[in-house]
Amino acid sequence: MNYKLPAFFLLTALFLSSCSSVKNVAYFQKLETTTDPSIQQSKASDVYDARIKPKDMLSITVVTSEPLASRNYNLIMPQISDGTTTSFLVSQPSLQTYLVDNDGTIDFPVFGKLKVEGMTRKEMEAMLQERLASSFNNERPIVTIRITNYTVNILGEVQRPGKFASTNERITIFEGLALAGDLTIYGMRENVKVLRENADGTKSFITINLTDENSIHSSGYYLEQNDVVYVEPNKTKARTSRIGSAETLGISALSIVISLSSLVINILK
Repeated sequence: MNYKLPAFFLLTALFLSSCSSVKNVAYFQKLETTTDPSIQQSKASDVYDARIKPKDMLSITVVTSEPLASRNYNLIMPQISDGTTTSFLVSQPSLQTYLVDNDGTIDFPVFGKLKVEGMTRKEMEAMLQERLASSFNNERPIVTIRITNYTVNILGEVQRPGKFASTNERITIFEGLALAGDLTIYGMRENVKVLRENADGTKSFITINLTDENSIHSSGYYLEQNDVVYVEPNKTKARTSRIGSAETLGISALSIVISLSSLVINILK
């Protein structure tokens, strides 16, 4: 009996079951390039700006040459003693952050409730500059705003699942996946899901096909703060997950036995 044939088929089946085709793995398939300057210009001008949502934490700094006047708008968080000594050693002071309420407002010094939901940072900075102009005699204040809790969550078939922060308040889905170590070979690139909570509290799912060049035009291409990205396992991973450690050990042992048997038969010929 020829043992080479079953050994060959077994090893081939194991190899095929553990591999994915290039078609299921490559990003941006059938990518078409263009040299049309007008098309390139229109795409380059479409710059993403994050919009403020409820539960965002905002850092607001007002800078002028009138420190006494600007101090009213730069609230300092209370300093907390470290508890290790009786002296007045305290932690470094830091600016108070502003939590955007569910109604989309913040409670800002002097002005009280301000509606900021839906604004970009630049729009909010311009609004505050306009309101603060009358509080300073000689100049227009410089207002700087940052979203301090701009994070996204990457789950599923990636190398390093977790929560990742953006320092520039802009992160694409490919940048997020890069932070998570990219998809594993078992991740479904054609069906990546983005769970997003909208400003009105509703939730929505966005499905992105990463193998399609048009994925860059998806509403989920730029990840918003607190988005959850989930990468589903492909069929190969699903089949593998149904095989326990005992079955895996048995298949490996059978492969070794067949290989040894084939080797012995060849020697004895």
